[in-house]
Order: sequence, then C-alpha cells, then structure tokens
Amino acid sequence: MSKPIKQIHLAAHFPGVNNTTVWSDPAAGSHIEFSSFAHLAQTAERAKFDFLFLAEGLRLREQSGKIYDLDVVGRPDTFTVLAALAAVTDRLGLAGTINSTFNEPYEVARQFASLDHLSTGRAAWNVVTSWDAYTGENFRRGGYLAQDDRYSRAEQFMRTTWELFDSWHEGDIVADKQSGQFLSHPDVGAFSHHDAHFDIAGQFSVPRSPQGRPVIFQAGDSEQGREFAAATADAIFSRHSTFDDGQAFYADVKRRLTRYGRRSEQLLILPAATFTLGDTDADAAELAHEVRLQQVSGQTAINFLEQLWNRDLSAYDPDGPLPDIDPELGEPKIARGTARARQFTDRLATAAEWRAIAESKKLSIRELMIELTGRQSFVGSASTIAEQINRFVQADASDGFILVPHITPGGLDGFADRVVPLLQEQGVFRTEYEGSTLRDHLGLSRPESGRASAERAAS
Repeated sequence: MSKPIKQIHLAAHFPGVNNTTVWSDPAAGSHIEFSSFAHLAQTAERAKFDFLFLAEGLRLREQSGKIYDLDVVGRPDTFTVLAALAAVTDRLGLAGTINSTFNEPYEVARQFASLDHLSTGRAAWNVVTSWDAYTGENFRRGGYLAQDDRYSRAEQFMRTTWELFDSWHEGDIVADKQSGQFLSHPDVGAFSHHDAHFDIAGQFSVPRSPQGRPVIFQAGDSEQGREFAAATADAIFSRHSTFDDGQAFYADVKRRLTRYGRRSEQLLILPAATFTLGDTDADAAELAHEVRLQQVSGQTAINFLEQLWNRDLSAYDPDGPLPDIDPELGEPKIARGTARARQFTDRLATAAEWRAIAESKKLSIRELMIELTGRQSFVGSASTIAEQINRFVQADASDGFILVPHITPGGLDGFADRVVPLLQEQGVFRTEYEGSTLRDHLGLSRPESGRASAERAAS
C-alpha cells in the first residue's frame, strides 16, 4: 500500500531577530512601522499560509559593549503587533514568541486568551526559555537560570497557564434577560497552583477562547527540549533544515510521542528555512552569494570569530587570514552569558578545524564565517524550490517550513506568486482555507477544558 500524500504546512517568519535580515538593502523597509508587518502578513494570507511567526528578543544582542550591526532594527512588542495584525487579517494564524523565564503565567495566559478572542481563534505561543545574563539585567533578576531550572520553570509555567485557560467552561456565564442578571458556574475562572516556581490562586478574568488555548510551539533542541516538546507542544520550530538532519530529528521526536499517549499527527515539525528565488537556478545561486555577503559583514564576521577565540580580535582585518594566535581558554570573556559563548567544548580543536577549512579553500575570516554560519536552505527557480520543499515533506524530513525572507516587508512576495501556485498544482498545498482557526489549518483538535474532562470522567 502506497504512502498517502502529505499536505505541506507553510508559515512566514517576520525577519529581524536573526542573522538573515538585510535591513541595509535598498529594497528593505522598516522593521518598526506597522505597514511592514501588515504587508508580510497579508502576503502570507493571500498565499494561504498557516500563520505568521514573530520571534522576540528582549534585549539587543551585544558583544564587548557593541550592538550587532544586524540588530539595530529594534524589538517591537510581540503582543502589540499581533493584536494589530488580527484587525487586518481574517484567517492567518498569529504566532508569537514569549519567554517563560522572565514573565508570569497569569499575565501571559490573559494576553494569549485575549489575542485568541480578538483574532477569533488564531493565536499561537512559541514557548522559549532564556539563557542570557544580559537579558536578565533588563528584568532586574541578575544572571540567568541553569538549564535544568529553565526547563523546570518552563514546564510548570506551561502547566499553570493551561490551568488558567481551562478554568472557564463553555456556558459558564449565561445572561438571564428577564431578571437582567448573569448566571454563572460557582467555580468559574477559579484556579489554585502551588509548586516550587509558582504559588498563585484566584479567578482567571478571560472566558475560554475559541481555540480553548493557543497552539503551542517549542523551539528547544536539547534532550530536555525534545522531551518537553513531545509532552506538551503542538508544533516544533526546528533548527534542522538539511535533509538528513531533518529526517533524523523528525524520527527522534515523533517516536517520543507514544510515551505521552500522543499520535504522530499531534505534533508538527516545522524547520526554519531561508530561500533565494531566481529566474533560473544559476541566477538564484549568484543572488544567494550576494545575500550572504550582506548578511555577514566584516563586523559580524569578527564577532563570530571572537566567540570561539574568546579574545578581542577587533584589530584583525575581516578580509584577511585567521589569527595566528590560539583561542584563550577558560570562562567566556567576549560573549558572557550567552548560549553561543558556551557551545565550544574544545576551543583549540575547533580552531584547528576552522584553520584547515580556511587553508584548503583559501578563505578570509569573513569568507570562512559565511561558509560556517549557514546558507540559504532553498536556492533555485520556482520549480526547483517547490520540488525541494515537497521532497522534504513527503520523505518525513519535516511537515512543512517556516520561511524566513531576508528582506522586509516584500521578501515573501515572489514566493507567494511563483512557488505556491506550483505546490497547489501538485495537490500538496491548499488553494483555500477550510477552517477559521489556526488549529483548523494545522489539523489539530480543540482541547476540552479541564473541568469538562473531569465532569466527563465522573459521568
């Protein structure tokens, strides 16, 4: 029996909190003005995408006291932008990244429940933790939580918000027009949660929203992150965008679902993916090279190299050779309090590998950083990119992709106009929305409230 053809899920990532952004390109617009957000969202909806995704940075990235040159575009507030987009779109899902380390469950639950009501069921939450000491300073907590503590807090944060979302039941409040009074269930909105991280009790102020609770995304890739996603998430914002890595990650996470009583279709794997679209494959390859040169400036290249070398390299020419001195060992000094600063387990061995690559290919510092820090996931003509995307999905390397254009706000236009119609012709992507909520788009069921589940079990 042949395997059924899978439908592709597509989403749009508003660039800005990453190294794909090319805000200095003449074609780039504002990352702050609402018209940019509206343009990208309306393009995604016109192309029948599942959702728009907003990343969030709670502090501009810095190194040695200097802001990254690709980060000066700013960090607008996620909920404010998504609420505004709800008014200028009708079906497109609205996904936002909200931190579980520096927020509180009641506030986040109230904001997402409100967004789900305002958008008539299109809200999604990408749950992230924070490892950044500099971000902690913004919230006056100082430092950052250890990894075990981060995930422990995140798991309890999630459980607590679910209790708040589920504290209302459909029909909890009914208006009696004759008496002019509202009749309510005595326990409406009541919650009480006590654990090592949260000690709260009261009544939740927002009625149950159209989706019951927002679609839950998770982006962690550690062993704890994968388990957390398998237990609680509806979708994973995956970093594994190559074919072989994608298949391995897909199989690993999906097999974990059974221990939580879940089926494969209850968790979607959606890697982030960049793309460069050209009239021909050759045109696209040439454009992709130009884009990478824009994405990795001389300053950015030196910043990346300093994170491994653990010493100030500002005197070095980014278009020159790698330093002849070795990295400085010990605690990170250049990029303290960041995950990247702690990712090198053997600085000397990694430096030797990088030197070997640079020597064999005759690469400068900047050229090496371009080589090492990734490249466009999909490069080619419209037909080539459509074929590549479909291959990934049908071979279980992903369930779709969250596309990250390098230009704002018009970077998605060509994909919507040229690639999407080819996927629709192949019958692997929708031509119209079939439902009204994001859960409808993703094929996810609506969870029942906690009290409804308890009452059903009792009866």
